[in-house]
Amino acid sequence: MSLFQLIKYVLTSWQVIVVTIAIVIYFSIVSYAARSHSRPRSAKKSRPKINLFKKKEKPAAAAPIMGPETTESDENHVDDLGIEEAQ
Repeated sequence: MSLFQLIKYVLTSWQVIVVTIAIVIYFSIVSYAARSHSRPRSAKKSRPKINLFKKKEKPAAAAPIMGPETTESDENHVDDLGIEEAQ
């Protein structure tokens, strides 16, 4: 038996034909379901145009952080967190 005859018998066997028909039906059902459940296409919304060459404004300099004024004259000061600092 030659190779070509063997391939012919395999391709024309009823199992291969049934599986091929089943695959075609499966893909038909899947593509139908995908088409029916997809969202309808809406008109494209125009995005605001961005000028890439526009000069960006520099942010204002931050004001220095001022802590609460202390009235203690000790060398060792304990802040709000309980950390002791040497001045």
